[in-house]
Amino acid sequence: MSETKPVALVTGASGFLGRHIVPALTRAGWSVRRAVRSADGTNGEALIGSIGPETDWQAALEGVDAVVHLAARVHYKNEEHAVQLYRDVNVEGTLHLARSAATAGVRQFIFISTVLVHGRTNEGRAPFRENDVPTPRGLYGTSKAEAEAGLRTLARDSDMKISVIRPPLIYGRGAKGNFALLTRAVRLGLPLPLAAINNRRNFLSVQNLSSFILHRLGHSEPGSNFEIFLLADRERISTPEFIERLARASGKRARLFAIPPKLLSAVLRVIGRQDVHDGLIGSLELDISKALATGWQPPVFLDEGLRLALSTQDA
Repeated sequence: MSETKPVALVTGASGFLGRHIVPALTRAGWSVRRAVRSADGTNGEALIGSIGPETDWQAALEGVDAVVHLAARVHYKNEEHAVQLYRDVNVEGTLHLARSAATAGVRQFIFISTVLVHGRTNEGRAPFRENDVPTPRGLYGTSKAEAEAGLRTLARDSDMKISVIRPPLIYGRGAKGNFALLTRAVRLGLPLPLAAINNRRNFLSVQNLSSFILHRLGHSEPGSNFEIFLLADRERISTPEFIERLARASGKRARLFAIPPKLLSAVLRVIGRQDVHDGLIGSLELDISKALATGWQPPVFLDEGLRLALSTQDA
């Protein structure tokens, strides 16, 4: 008689991360139940509507061994007017799901947070570590920090093991944000004024994120019910080098020219693109020694991750 597969409920399964993580879970022998707003007839769906403080999770969590919570409110136009939306989804929605999962007897809860709980740059400082005092930036980073605090409190009175993962920019096929902008610029052969940038940044391939999630789901040793992990690829490189290696992976030549970093920073601030400044010019280094100490090793190096990100085939 064959053993029953463990069941994982995945939120955000149709998003960028979910489109990579769901197949990885399936290949590893998990039965995946996708939490969706509206049914499309695909097997393994759990209809839950919108995620928030009133979501009914009872049916979706029945028989579930682990929850992988990917869904979040990430970007919203005029976000200063969307404080309640971020709170409803990223904070109260996350905590309501976690409480429901604990009540349902779920054994493990994986929460994808963000390195933005530390801030957007560690310029002039040591690489970020898990025990640094949070200094979140923006509504998104603040909402994730508040959700983490609530999960820590929940873990004290629960048998459910909670793993919080704080990633930097995640790249992979279908990624949006700065990675999509850089990929488009490289493919179009657009000149980029970043040659003089001398920073150090960590990035994370979606394959390495998937690998670490599976590693945590296989973790059964006794210990704390609440753990935070900074996660990234092993390599730390500058923004110009990242662009050059992205260009190489796409079979193109990077067209970089130099503008003094201080002038470039001033221009970006004047035009209101602090996000581009922080995402491309500043340094963002993570100490991933805690993740490595669990016995996990990143299976994908940067060049392979970029090649997979630009591939049209499933990885």
